[in-house]
Amino acid sequence: MKWDESQASGNVEDRRGMKAGPLAAGGGILSLVIAVGAYFILGLNPQQAQQLGQAVGGQVNKGAEQGENKDAPDDRVRKFAKTMIGMNDKVWEAELPKNGFKYANAKGVIFDKAQVQSGCGVAPSGAGPFYCPADKTLYYNPAFFVELEQKLGGSAAEFSQAYVIAHEIGHHVQNLNGYSQRVDAKRGTRQENDYSVRLELQADYLAGCWAYHAHKRFSILERGDVEAAIKSADAIGDDRLQSRGGNFARPESFTHGTSAQRKKWFKKGYDTGDVSKKALDYFFEIGNSGDL
Repeated sequence: MKWDESQASGNVEDRRGMKAGPLAAGGGILSLVIAVGAYFILGLNPQQAQQLGQAVGGQVNKGAEQGENKDAPDDRVRKFAKTMIGMNDKVWEAELPKNGFKYANAKGVIFDKAQVQSGCGVAPSGAGPFYCPADKTLYYNPAFFVELEQKLGGSAAEFSQAYVIAHEIGHHVQNLNGYSQRVDAKRGTRQENDYSVRLELQADYLAGCWAYHAHKRFSILERGDVEAAIKSADAIGDDRLQSRGGNFARPESFTHGTSAQRKKWFKKGYDTGDVSKKALDYFFEIGNSGDL
């Protein structure tokens, strides 16, 4: 992957090395993303991961330090995170208004400790990258990508990281344009998991669309990059993750989509770059579950 620091975002805080304060009871918005990161990165089975998510995601950190850590190194990690968020901003601020959608630049936080304070509560490092709708911020832990680097290496690993960041910025796009709220309205109903899958597949599709427009605008892709992102999408499908946890895959419990679905929608976004209202509304049309 080729990237240029001139596209970097100025809205990224580096909190590496900062301490978090005491925990107190609070809301549990982060339990789902914590669970996904935990059993992908830490090797926990789904039940253990969900318990971790419920235990930690339901807490709010009242004493955490916030703001930029001025002593954090100005290294490749920071430069890459800032550049990827900045390139997402530049693509979406150009493409979304053309199609009647809103966009405001995303914020980012880089962290490396056992937990991080967010507007949605406290998340452990095992959560990996996640988006918090309450403060419209992407939280980015570089340790999440160690496994990708070991498996893929070089350019391929970088673009897999870019895919994950673009997926989370996809959630930012959804939050700004009412799609996340459609899912929130289904929480506690029998349709909750189905709508969660729709939201995640739409975020994969948006990540693919971003790759299409980013390459067209900035010439970022090198041989093997797209294949690496598809391989990453395959690795984090619900069916694959549950099987890795030593259990049978249970479709009724899926919240992010199967490996096949995640690959399909990233690739479709990359092939078309279509962010029209018709294309994005498709994910929430009644009766199309079989086509997702």
